[in-house]
Amino acid sequence: MNKVYASAAEALAGVVRDGQTIAVGGFGLCGIPEALIAALRDSGAKQLTCISNNAGVDGFGLGLLLATRQISKMISSYVGENKEFERQYLAGELELEFTPQGTLAEKLRAGGAGIPAFFTKTGVGTIVADGKEIREFDGQQYVMERSLTADVALVKAYKADKAGNLVFRRTARNFNPMCAMAGKITVAEVEEIVEVGEIDPDDVHLAGIFVQRLVLNATPEKRIEQRTVRAK
Repeated sequence: MNKVYASAAEALAGVVRDGQTIAVGGFGLCGIPEALIAALRDSGAKQLTCISNNAGVDGFGLGLLLATRQISKMISSYVGENKEFERQYLAGELELEFTPQGTLAEKLRAGGAGIPAFFTKTGVGTIVADGKEIREFDGQQYVMERSLTADVALVKAYKADKAGNLVFRRTARNFNPMCAMAGKITVAEVEEIVEVGEIDPDDVHLAGIFVQRLVLNATPEKRIEQRTVRAK
């Protein structure tokens, strides 16, 4: 099975359509699948529910899809860097399911592992727990959280072999592996593709069984969300 596609647009062809739930990897702007997000925008798919740590920034990352009004709902843990997101949300044009960051990661991990729900202390006694089942274990209260899966997952890795085994670098490993596991179809954007056997099995962070399609993006922009430098 050939998993390598010539472009991001080809990798998404026949995969994305209106009304889907899309899980998108990355932490802030670190480790986002830049080329795949742009290709998703260009696909014209709309009424999308996007699961992602955040909503990108204006004009970059998922901000591209907000500008074209292709996202109808965000499931996120942080959205503070995007003015267009703020405008749409306050105008009632965009639905938001706000989730604590650790809970969001576990919802994706559990979904990928086939676990439909789990209990956590996080959010007990706050609006996060509104409408959710609360249960007591060993004298402590826990809120039940439903797991998350996605029709399509778009992730970014540093390296892949042609079987789809992935290696991540540093912070890009935060949400990308969980998103990949939670997707029914996972498309990975990578900076290098090597032959099967060239990656030591001990160095594989995510097994190729979770990845259906690969696309090479050897020179991503890797924009910095907020550049802070010391005064001269």
